[in-house]
Amino acid sequence: MTARRTTRRVGARTLSVSNLDKILWPRDGYTKGDLIDYYERVASDALEHLRGRPLTLQRYPDGIDAQAFFEKQMPRGVPDWVDRVTAATPEGRRSHVTFVVCNDAPTLVYLANLATIVLHVWTSRMPALEEPDFVIFDLDPGEKCTLRTLATVALHVRDLLAQIGLSALVKTTGGFGLHVVLPLAAGYSYDAVKMFAEILARRAAGDLAEAATLQRTISKRPQGAVYLDWVQVGMGKTIVAPYSVRARDGAPVSTPLHWEEVEAFARRRAAAPPADEFAKHTIKTTPRRLAREGDLWSRKHWKKQRLEGAIAKARRLW
Repeated sequence: MTARRTTRRVGARTLSVSNLDKILWPRDGYTKGDLIDYYERVASDALEHLRGRPLTLQRYPDGIDAQAFFEKQMPRGVPDWVDRVTAATPEGRRSHVTFVVCNDAPTLVYLANLATIVLHVWTSRMPALEEPDFVIFDLDPGEKCTLRTLATVALHVRDLLAQIGLSALVKTTGGFGLHVVLPLAAGYSYDAVKMFAEILARRAAGDLAEAATLQRTISKRPQGAVYLDWVQVGMGKTIVAPYSVRARDGAPVSTPLHWEEVEAFARRRAAAPPADEFAKHTIKTTPRRLAREGDLWSRKHWKKQRLEGAIAKARRLW
């Protein structure tokens, strides 16, 4: 069957798009056209976090219930105008991979037309791919973990960083967890940043023995605790980009939050699961939130910080 194609003007380019009415979220009725519309609407904000970063695509050509695949190597047939970078990869079958780099709105729409739902980005940018520009603390709640517990752990990570003079940002993963991120000044190696992340994670887990764990084996983690993952710091490792959609019912979006929102979560009395709250941020609600709140991870919030003084202070305090 021939794909139903049409053209779409995005910026200075005219793109060929196909099967806009194909349903990707069967229980919600959201289509590939809805996905493309979302990414085009949020492009100006999403691109702030995509530009210059090697991208791993998570594609769902037959919808979220069907087989999906991750794609690091740039797909065949990608137009010449799409930016790319060839980089060494510590993991996988290839020693070097040519990654898509999403630097403009036409590229973002092009990728959405490939049924790319989830966008996974490196924690470094071109041309300094060996230097991460932020530290990521991935907070992954256990099956019985409440929103209140997850928020408590996130706030403790924030407060530990504040104790040593550092300022963090926070977002939902688009699933069940939170990402706490520390923007960095240029010049740090992945090894140095990973060492810092481990020091802080061990301190947080030691302070919150009942609420946080560093146990990597899922079956051995307390189900009501939060896994504080600092191992995601590393060359070629990725996180879900801000404003990326997730392949879950409701089409949730990885969304930057105000810390005041996280503080409100920590005051909740009911034992609500995190996903119930985070599911409010979707491809339908996120553009309205951006219009109202702006990008909470924009350049004015993204304060590039140095670690030397913080590490010295941590040694004195901890």
